Amino acid sequence: MSPDSEPNVDVAIAGAGFVGLTLALALKKADPHLSVAVIDPRPVAAVKGDDRASAIAAAARRMLVRLGVWPDVAAEAEPITEMVITDSRLRDAVRPVFLRFAGDVEPGEPYAHMIPNDTLFPAVAKSALAAGLREITDTVRTFDADDGGVDIRLGSGGHIRAGLLVASDGARSRLRGLAGIGTVGEAYDQSGIVTTVRHEVPHEGRAVEHFLPAGPFAILPLRGNRSSIVWTERTVEANRLVGLDDFSFEIELARRFGPELGEVHLDGSRSAYPLSVQIARAFVAPRFALAGDAAHAIHPIAGQGLNMGLRDVAALAEVIVEARRIGLDIGSIDVLERYESWRRFDTLEMAATTDLLNRLFSNDLAPVRLARTVGLGLVDRLPGVKRMFMRQAAGFDPNEPRLLRGEAI
Repeated sequence: MSPDSEPNVDVAIAGAGFVGLTLALALKKADPHLSVAVIDPRPVAAVKGDDRASAIAAAARRMLVRLGVWPDVAAEAEPITEMVITDSRLRDAVRPVFLRFAGDVEPGEPYAHMIPNDTLFPAVAKSALAAGLREITDTVRTFDADDGGVDIRLGSGGHIRAGLLVASDGARSRLRGLAGIGTVGEAYDQSGIVTTVRHEVPHEGRAVEHFLPAGPFAILPLRGNRSSIVWTERTVEANRLVGLDDFSFEIELARRFGPELGEVHLDGSRSAYPLSVQIARAFVAPRFALAGDAAHAIHPIAGQGLNMGLRDVAALAEVIVEARRIGLDIGSIDVLERYESWRRFDTLEMAATTDLLNRLFSNDLAPVRLARTVGLGLVDRLPGVKRMFMRQAAGFDPNEPRLLRGEAI
């Protein structure tokens, strides 16, 4: 294929994960004539999610409503009606509540919902396929950009040519490396243990974040008397805990869970994921853009990882569609730099905030504990500050893309 040949697809997306498929769906919904290909070794219809659950912020929910996904997940979406924050040691008999947030950012609109991934991911895959994306069951081996497009060589030996290549292939993105884009960040000596539990007492939509010296222990409500657990521990301890038999693991779980919801039992598998903060040094290059974890990975302390990816989707889709409408080259660096400038500050701000919160709360130093107690108590007494934090957690921003306002591009 000659370098100056015409692209046979407008946008190629490498990675059929949640971010990649949502981007494909957003583009096709906004402009059905835009040709969009998703490249992944798995068939899109085989996307099943996993046994974890995701917090979908209010702005992201508005986006899923606009894209037509929400009706397929609403029955399993549990609204978070309240967020309670405690700060204690593991051995403390009492865990005083230092901060409490009401769950609504607008009347009748919770700031977030919890949705099982094995419900959420297939719903997006179904909608993306119905919107008419082109599916390429393969891998990207290499790619080369030129003035007319990007020539993509596939693992099978085939070629496609696109106007723009988007990498949504995860935190260890191979395409990011092929583009010559480095990262900054560090690995934490922490892992996140993720599991689902059932309990005797209804949670009534209440989410709880216990700040313990090893890291936050989050209890996030699911449908029924069930909750998703995101449990941060030092990596060595996390590996030990995950390796315990179910009975021993439940004992350790109950020590951190607290007595408020009665007896607690496992209701699914458990796994541990190493935690880190990692930001790409650039989000774009000529005819190339990063989205989702390929662009940024942050600590789960604020539950914003997936929502950050959806903000990427909303911004990138709007930039692409608006550029195409006025006749601009969607893969030109001038167009793509608008996406980078739109997302860069928000990403750095969220990465810095989650990193600071993790360092502030994942220790047992007396002066730091005192400062935390005073700070949390002060915030709890300032309704205006609490509301500001809630709106930020909900993903609301004056400069947010249209999809995050629930508007069409």
